[in-house]
Amino acid sequence: MFEGFTKETGEFLWELRFNNERPWFLAHKEQYERCLNRPFRALAQESWRLLSERYPERDFRVHVSRIYRDARRLFGRGPYKDHLWFSLYTSDKNEGPSFWFEIGAAGYTYGLGFWSMRPALMERFRRAVDANPARFERLARQAEALPGLRLLGEEYRRPKGDRGELLNRWYNRKYLTMEFSGDFGGDLFSPALAQILCGAYGSLMPMHDFLAEVWEAAREEERE
Repeated sequence: MFEGFTKETGEFLWELRFNNERPWFLAHKEQYERCLNRPFRALAQESWRLLSERYPERDFRVHVSRIYRDARRLFGRGPYKDHLWFSLYTSDKNEGPSFWFEIGAAGYTYGLGFWSMRPALMERFRRAVDANPARFERLARQAEALPGLRLLGEEYRRPKGDRGELLNRWYNRKYLTMEFSGDFGGDLFSPALAQILCGAYGSLMPMHDFLAEVWEAAREEERE
């Protein structure tokens, strides 16, 4: 059962950032398990359980990141990550729309996005918006009305089209991410964090379902 992170969790992550080497980590392995790994995995499992109970027809799965970097991709950054994340997804290989939560030394983020957003997928997204702009406008207004939500994603230098002020914010991006964020503390220390996350994910579920439709349509086109 998730009981909340602690001040020690943040202190450990800061220390790891500045001591990212195997001897230091091994000397603090018990601390890592106690204040970060075990509560993080408990949060991931509880969030998955709550979301699955609320939306049983969607067959959500959970993926939890490991703290160990891929040895082929160290690039001088040390063998350990100074952040952990988990994702909740329904698509194959976790490449479709996913809910996520991430914790780092300075704070945390969570929201909805794609791990793999190819240009062809964004083209399919724009075609879906064009096919029913009124539907997507409703979804965009619902999402933008959520307190604290930020829309992220690099914008094209040359817009793909002019669909009005509201839709342009979504339409002319290379990828889409909807993110909530907070400083280290507050809800991170609350045993109710999984319920808070599940509530936010539920608020974004209509947008998730739209993006899932786009994802499936793009995959079908690739198969053809």
